[in-house]
Amino acid sequence: MGAYARASGVCARGCLDAAGPWTMSRALRPPLPPLCFFLLLLLAAPGARAGGYETCPTVQPNMLNVHLVPHTHDDVGWLKTVDQYFYGIKNDIQHAGVQYILDSVISALLADPTRRFIYVEIAFFSRWWHQQTNATQEVVRDLVRQGRLEFANGGWVMNDEAATHYGAIVDQMTLGLHFLEDTFGNDGRPRVAWHIDPFGHSREQASLFAQMGFDGFFFGRLDYQDKWVRMQKLEMEQVWRASASLKPPTADLFTGVLPNGYNPPRNLCWDVLCDDQPVVEDPHSPEYNAKELVDYFLNVATAQGRYYRTNHIVMTMGSDFQYENANMWFKNLDKLIRLVNAQQAKGSGVHVLYSTPACYLWELNKANLTWSVKHDDFFPYADGPHQFWTGYFSSRPALKRYERLSYNFLQVCNQLEALVGLAANVGPYGSGDSAPLNEAMAVLQHHDAISGTSRQHVANDYARQLAAGWGPCEVLLSNALARLRGFKDHFIFCRQLNISICPLTQTAARFQVIVYNPLGRKVNWMVRLPVSEGVFVVKDPNGRTVPSDVVIFPSSDSQAHPPELLFSASLPALGFSTYSVAQVPRWKPQAHAPQPIPRRSWSPALTIENEHIRATFDPDTGLLMEIMNMNQQLLLPVRQTFFWYNASIGDNESDQASGAYIFRPNQQKPLPVSRWAQIHLVKTPLVQEVHQNFSAWCSQVVRLYPGQRHLELEWSVGPIPVGDTWGKEVISRFDTPLETKGRFYTDSNGREILERRQDYRPTWKLNQTEPVAGNYYPVNTRIYITDGNMQLTVLTDRSQGGSSLRDGSLELMVHRRLLKDDGRGVSEPLMENGSGAWVRGRHLVLLDTAQAAAAGHRLLAEQEVLAPQVVLAPDGGAAYNLGAPPRTQDLFSTFTITRLQETTLVANQLREAASRLKWTTNTGPTPHQTPYQLDPANITLEPMEIRTFLASVQWKEVDG
Repeated sequence: MGAYARASGVCARGCLDAAGPWTMSRALRPPLPPLCFFLLLLLAAPGARAGGYETCPTVQPNMLNVHLVPHTHDDVGWLKTVDQYFYGIKNDIQHAGVQYILDSVISALLADPTRRFIYVEIAFFSRWWHQQTNATQEVVRDLVRQGRLEFANGGWVMNDEAATHYGAIVDQMTLGLHFLEDTFGNDGRPRVAWHIDPFGHSREQASLFAQMGFDGFFFGRLDYQDKWVRMQKLEMEQVWRASASLKPPTADLFTGVLPNGYNPPRNLCWDVLCDDQPVVEDPHSPEYNAKELVDYFLNVATAQGRYYRTNHIVMTMGSDFQYENANMWFKNLDKLIRLVNAQQAKGSGVHVLYSTPACYLWELNKANLTWSVKHDDFFPYADGPHQFWTGYFSSRPALKRYERLSYNFLQVCNQLEALVGLAANVGPYGSGDSAPLNEAMAVLQHHDAISGTSRQHVANDYARQLAAGWGPCEVLLSNALARLRGFKDHFIFCRQLNISICPLTQTAARFQVIVYNPLGRKVNWMVRLPVSEGVFVVKDPNGRTVPSDVVIFPSSDSQAHPPELLFSASLPALGFSTYSVAQVPRWKPQAHAPQPIPRRSWSPALTIENEHIRATFDPDTGLLMEIMNMNQQLLLPVRQTFFWYNASIGDNESDQASGAYIFRPNQQKPLPVSRWAQIHLVKTPLVQEVHQNFSAWCSQVVRLYPGQRHLELEWSVGPIPVGDTWGKEVISRFDTPLETKGRFYTDSNGREILERRQDYRPTWKLNQTEPVAGNYYPVNTRIYITDGNMQLTVLTDRSQGGSSLRDGSLELMVHRRLLKDDGRGVSEPLMENGSGAWVRGRHLVLLDTAQAAAAGHRLLAEQEVLAPQVVLAPDGGAAYNLGAPPRTQDLFSTFTITRLQETTLVANQLREAASRLKWTTNTGPTPHQTPYQLDPANITLEPMEIRTFLASVQWKEVDG
């Protein structure tokens, strides 16, 4: 994000240098071999070798070495779509053409053997690579082999760190790193993680990078107060201990803060997008400026060196979509290097060189210093007072949900491709392929995609890519199910079940429901399908009738809210079950319609309950007022309802407005959507529901199924009205009497939990300028509060922003619609229309003891992310074919493993050969790591450990 805006020292999304803030605005892998696939299980790389650093340039040991890193930052969608950026289309929006950047850089590197360049976004590079001639590809391979073209990070994209789930991060990094491995071998493997633009940094991201085998991590953005403190304490570089569970140094990662965001120092940008003066060294020219520039550079380098601990500093020479005319950059850098180094003869102690992040890291490692250790994360990020980048945690909630559903579907697709093999790729339904959805999902992890911070037409294109990826996966699933079930059906995937639309189930008198469970444990799952009115009989795989209900919604609009058929499906681990559904003719409908509950002050309290939970509602307001865990005899008053913050458009303190990135309410106290709800009650043997209507644009269903240990809150919000000229940021808030002492807890990318404290940062004294937005944190899967005895946990179905702004309270932002841009480069208000304006989602609420809560919320979060997949087929009711396995009971039942090798997390290095640089920390020596040995018959997983294996397999014949 953020290109230079044709003004010296102005970059597009906000950046800081040693002198203070500047204005910143914010630009195919082939299928795996059929006999190999990757098993990701719920490791670490041991360390110590300099492999890959042999090509680094020579430095001067007794001088200040300035490592110039030529680079371009190419957003995989932001103001333009991915294709528009690659091909250089719509340059009236933003001048950017990635294909020309790569063409130009390769030519410039060939012109001088001392020049170096790094590239990051493999989504673009792989597309460019496949368009090159064999001769060009060989030239590029040689540049990579010489270390003159270096890949940093190496993911398909530079992913966001707040709104991303760890599984999706691993997938997109795997996709990019495997392209590099397949194309360049070990020469192309990045040694350094490079996240120069994401808006805050998660601890789990650092942990994953360490487990992927990276030696170090450099980033550009951190809170302006945090940066100032680090500069004073000389802690711009340290070791990040990124896991509280994994034994050091498994998740330890050397981490450095870049001095200028990711931009060049002021006055030293020599790109077509910049207005800085070129180096003029002809003393007879009236434009001569060489001495002035050299003196200026020496002053900048010396000043920067004061904030770093070694005699090495780094300068990023490039920015968004720069180097389209690489000769401009390199010609001036050549002059700068020559002129500055010539000053050494006059006593200068500064040495300038072309370098790369890996070579800079290598010199830091050789310094053999003792480094401080960081344990927390870098959220939330602010680039100035009143400027907290916490709005994007919740921006574009429909796209965030679509991404999470697509992740779920991709995992099902990957599993069945592994289970069935080539028969899933080529079968009776045509050619099936997981690659298009895998690539689309990788693109969605980009820090302007899943974050919701692109322009509207770009967000639409992200959704288009996901939709296009679903089709080949649906073919793959159909082929796989036909193979495993032993016969062919006309499989149908109802993509609009989330809004109760499925033409087959709403019109057919008979159909089949195949439900696949991607979890490694048995699951009982309540299936809900829109149907026409009537009575239905549901039978399990053995032909036994199972209980079912038809529920009618409290709405006169039967098209928007059709009746829904409910039944519970029993699903084996990593397998599927098939249920047949038949409408019973000429029976009088026995559907359960909701009963309206009048608001009377003398009415008794309304309750819904099962064997585990009781939820009580206030008869006067219709609001939830109490939850009881009947197993533990825990009773907690809980008031839940919806509020909205009036979005700031700027005020006397700051002209900062709320926007796609920034959350800034104009007052601390939110306004209620309504102080009461009109309610309807549904009670059947299979479900109990309270339907709450708060306004024309906000409603909720509070739901309990038999056997369920959590309360389900299905909310619907939108389109948010803004006709009153007030932008609105809508929250669901839970208020309890728990004494939480200003503390609450959020997950990090769906993995480990971090403690948060109101108006507090663990590593510096916070000057809080925004008491609401400055206490918001990313919630990927769950947030909770506890008094040490009781714990209230709320799980989400997508990434959201959340907080606890007073003791016993917990809130999550579900939707936002704004009237003004926040000045970070998008130049478009977050004003979604169409399908993104109305959003439906779920919060799952758990009440338990503090000691027992983790076991519940971890399993529930996993089940929410990897939910069962429903596939339909018409003409149901046929006898279940037992000639082929009706359900996959054993992951390894369709093949035999002939060879097993353990790798690093993303499977681009064998674990036994992998090594990482070692760092000395001020916490003392790290535990000695035992020599690596793999026993394929006995694989143990420690808590929070991920281990990856490369398996060669022999497929078994399947009957039928």
